[in-house]
Amino acid sequence: ARGGEPLPECEWLRDGGRHGGGRRFGIGDSALQGRASVNVSQVHYEDEPARRLASATAISTIVHPAHPQAPSVHLHISWTETKGDDGYWRLMADLNPSMPNEADTAHFNAALNGAFGALAEAASAQGDRYFFIPALGRHRGVAHFYLEQFNSGSFAADLALAKRVGEAAIDAYVQMLPGREVGPPSDAERAAQLAYHTLYFFQVLTLDRGTTAGLLVHDQNDVGILGSLPARIDKTLLASWRPGMPEPQDRLLDHLLEVLPDCRICTIDEAVKAKLAAAVRAHYRNHPEALDLQASGNSTPPTIENHRRAGA
Repeated sequence: ARGGEPLPECEWLRDGGRHGGGRRFGIGDSALQGRASVNVSQVHYEDEPARRLASATAISTIVHPAHPQAPSVHLHISWTETKGDDGYWRLMADLNPSMPNEADTAHFNAALNGAFGALAEAASAQGDRYFFIPALGRHRGVAHFYLEQFNSGSFAADLALAKRVGEAAIDAYVQMLPGREVGPPSDAERAAQLAYHTLYFFQVLTLDRGTTAGLLVHDQNDVGILGSLPARIDKTLLASWRPGMPEPQDRLLDHLLEVLPDCRICTIDEAVKAKLAAAVRAHYRNHPEALDLQASGNSTPPTIENHRRAGA
């Protein structure tokens, strides 16, 4: 909330509400948060027996603070059920600073290690694998926790785990922020933030499997799916990373660069997000084999296949 007021809300519907929909709450370009988005969504296909997916429910949030000294944070929790099978959880929590701070990293890791308990080592290892950017030889953030297709056999225990993880990530993050936004940032700090936000943009649109799957299964919430993108990026820096990309992902970057504004520092507003979503969708429809080049943890969920009608 801003000054005690609720965040602006936008509702969207899947197939006119026939198959679910969701709400997103967001702030754009505020003095404090910069960009912040919370997306709650649900899809169900009880009326279409040819689809493997029964239902999926998710909450995702991303905060990109305005001040470079305050880190960004990302959280995703979802539950998926397929027809005739057990369901599975997807749990993500990651800390993403433009200016890394060892105390913040240790604090976030301690909180999430406590929340995941015996699963912490596996979640951290899978997160580090998922958020690695091969073209740049580095990770997106400094602390990453990820469990994919998780089901311990006890829904109650797993629900409690999901709640612990979400609360731990939120509490740890909020505890980092006091005192971080005192005084205007220096030019060097702003430059570091712009470079990091460009890297974040690059990882989301060229590697993030969840983002790509969301854009491919429907086009009714493109702005919400791309709610994790930061407010501004450096187009020149983004273009400089093309030589390190494998084919055909180098062409994906070309398409993204084509739809960005014709300037060095680009603002990523809703109109630009819509063009970026269309570019990503067209690329993977033309190069479905490129999905194998996307980020993965220890397993690759059949998200896109779950949404398809049998035989389609």
